[in-house]
Amino acid sequence: MTHSASPSLYRSPQEAMQAPPEEFLYLTCLHEGTGVDAPDFLAVVDTDEGRIIHELPMPNPGDELHHFGWNRCSSACHGPDRSHLIVPGFRSSRLHVVNVADDPRRPRIEKVIEPEEVVAKTGYTRPHTVHCMPGDNVVISMLGDADGNGVGGFAVLDAETFELKGRWENGGETPPFNYDFWYQPRKNALVSSEFGEPNAYEPGFDLDDVAAGRYGSRLHFWDLAERRLEQTLDLGENGLVPLEARWLHDPDADEGFVGAALSSTMWHFHRDNGSWTAEQVIAVESIPLDGWPFPVPGLITDLVLSMDDRFLYLANWLHGDIRRYDVSDPADPKLTGQVWLGGVIGKPSDARRELSGGPNMLQLSYDGRRLYVTNSLYSTWDNQFYPELRSWLLRLDCDPNGGMAIDHDFFVDFHDRPGGPARTHEVRLQGGDCTTEIFQ
Repeated sequence: MTHSASPSLYRSPQEAMQAPPEEFLYLTCLHEGTGVDAPDFLAVVDTDEGRIIHELPMPNPGDELHHFGWNRCSSACHGPDRSHLIVPGFRSSRLHVVNVADDPRRPRIEKVIEPEEVVAKTGYTRPHTVHCMPGDNVVISMLGDADGNGVGGFAVLDAETFELKGRWENGGETPPFNYDFWYQPRKNALVSSEFGEPNAYEPGFDLDDVAAGRYGSRLHFWDLAERRLEQTLDLGENGLVPLEARWLHDPDADEGFVGAALSSTMWHFHRDNGSWTAEQVIAVESIPLDGWPFPVPGLITDLVLSMDDRFLYLANWLHGDIRRYDVSDPADPKLTGQVWLGGVIGKPSDARRELSGGPNMLQLSYDGRRLYVTNSLYSTWDNQFYPELRSWLLRLDCDPNGGMAIDHDFFVDFHDRPGGPARTHEVRLQGGDCTTEIFQ
């Protein structure tokens, strides 16, 4: 099979599935909320030995590292290789440009864009999802304005110089909230989701804020070339707080999934006769629990699709389980596996050890055989729902026929470490992964 000139960029999902197994991964780790007065850091974890081999601290405390992404993905397979990670501070609105080309196992900070510049050039704060984009750009979803009110826009970095260009959207209407996004070049389409107003979610979760309209329930579809909002779908009471959005990896696909966290539902979105629609295809039933003012939702915090678009994985952060579905028919998912990894409802862990918290972020290897799991959602929410949280990284083995099993030899503890407890969030594999790869 002929590869592109860049060794970690691929011409198709099928080619990506033949990539070598990952030898190490990058992981955002935060001290925010732990009581440790130190900057957050990027950890490098050896996947064979299951241990931290390097930590790159950020220059400032209080960033709340969250999601991060590459300067390149396979939608730009004609361009340079993946050489840098863009690592935003979700709370500080500071952008870190990290060089991973010179020494991949010992990355270094090459540039820092301070929040004052972000506000001056975009008017936005609270950077979240990072994707490389057409036109030598890196685009970042932004969740707040300078005062912490909700916004629905995007910031743009030059993918080569890492200069902050300004806003991505080309004028016109913008959504009231933002969170995740994914685009499909061949279909000239981009989808974005909604979390909520930073002034609402940053102090912690309050159910009254949902009723007050401070959290979202909509999906937005954009014209990619014109950078213009085309259509909005309101998912209603069954689609509250739609977070992670995943298009199918097939570059000719006109469909994907979004998980509504608070409603604990999965939605299949697709284009039908030129316009977009979405249907609920999975629902996780809430469970009554003593001491809770309302039945405990699963709280779907993350989902990932296998590179061949056959399997979907989701994490229920409060219930404590990971589920695997066969989505060969995207409109009719079939449950094929489930494991329990903590949670608040008291289910015994399948990990042969006591686990604090619940599964939050997921990352899948290109070949679909290894699923990496972390357990920190957001510092104030961690402290609210899991006040004794001890953070970890673990790995599941994924059977090609549909089941899952915990790799009991792979467990990385981030609580008992020399620098004090840290919390784990998003994972990136060294040569790209299933939640960053988009194909032209």
